[in-house]
Amino acid sequence: MTYAVRSRSRAALAAVVLGALALGGCSAYDLPLPGGAGTGDNSYTVTAEFADVLDLVPQSSVKVNQVTVGSVEDIQVTGWTATVRLRLPATVVLPDNATAELKQTSLLGEKYVALAAPTDAKPQGRLGEGDRIPLARTSRNPEVEEVLGAMSLLLNGGGVAQLKTIEVELNNALRGRTGDVKDLVGQLNTFVGGLDAQKGEIVRAIDSIDRLSGTLAKNQEKIAKALDELPKGLKILADQRRQLTAMLTALRDLGEVGTRVIRGSRADLEANLRAVSPILRQLNKAGDDLPKSFQLLLTYPFPNNAQNTIKGDFTNLWATLDTNVDTIAGNLGVGRLPNLPAVPGVPLPSVPLPSVPRPSIPVPSAPGLPTGIPTTLPGGLLGAPQGSAQADQASWSALFPTGGSR
Repeated sequence: MTYAVRSRSRAALAAVVLGALALGGCSAYDLPLPGGAGTGDNSYTVTAEFADVLDLVPQSSVKVNQVTVGSVEDIQVTGWTATVRLRLPATVVLPDNATAELKQTSLLGEKYVALAAPTDAKPQGRLGEGDRIPLARTSRNPEVEEVLGAMSLLLNGGGVAQLKTIEVELNNALRGRTGDVKDLVGQLNTFVGGLDAQKGEIVRAIDSIDRLSGTLAKNQEKIAKALDELPKGLKILADQRRQLTAMLTALRDLGEVGTRVIRGSRADLEANLRAVSPILRQLNKAGDDLPKSFQLLLTYPFPNNAQNTIKGDFTNLWATLDTNVDTIAGNLGVGRLPNLPAVPGVPLPSVPLPSVPRPSIPVPSAPGLPTGIPTTLPGGLLGAPQGSAQADQASWSALFPTGGSR
């Protein structure tokens, strides 16, 4: 009697607990279970992102090297990604770039999360409290249902029949074309080799296109404004089509005239160039003499260093300016100027020529002649002592009887 009462009491208590759970919206997975792995104060939590967690449930195992070290605390779905919170004991040491994989204990066993160090990269840092394993470092094993479904598709005639059709068509296409196939393979090899050799250029071109796209994106407003203004410019061009056509027609006529002129004057131009060629050759031969002659022209008839020839002496110069036109023409190599034709009733113009005074060239006087030089000239031009006023005047009067200055 007592056992029956106790049984009824326990059943009532269980019913009350289940009812409270149902009314509170709680799940059995939310209840803490004693003795679980990775629990306690000396533990830490990390999160892992999965594209698909299949039928993984909270309180599932977390294993490292096939050894259970922790458990799954919570699973949240955000968009197309599932976030799984894992609790691990502090004694579990994993790198910060650890990987997470969703596996199954057996064909019909439970799911668990396997943590491991990365195999394609060097371990870095240490996994700690609040760290996140991103979607790029998580994966899952294929399900038994997926494997059986693929096998059924292959064994039920679908995949095998398709493979047979592909094989038959390939045989029909390649039969009798062995040489062409070999040539095609050779060309493909050359093409792939060329692409591989120009891989750097291709990457650089892609980067340039990326920069161009970025520039276009930054100037999107300016491009839109230019496109908005483009119809106005096209309308102006359409309105001035006649003027543009007339301008192009006139330009064509000008080109034709220029072509005729160039063709007609070709012989004369070549002759002029041939005539100029000797002059240019002589100028080239002159070399440095031409600028030196221009330098002498400024101090004609004496060179630039003439004052250093005899120190302390002076030089007399007599200059005559002849303004006769025939003489000037002769000096220029013209010969004789042509006579102007006489027009009845029209006298020839008379051009008065101005009188040109004799040039006065100052010559510095020296205090005395050096020793060993005679102080007199033949004819008594220097009868007085050198350097005196009387000697200078006598010499000048003897050289220039009509007057002059020095």
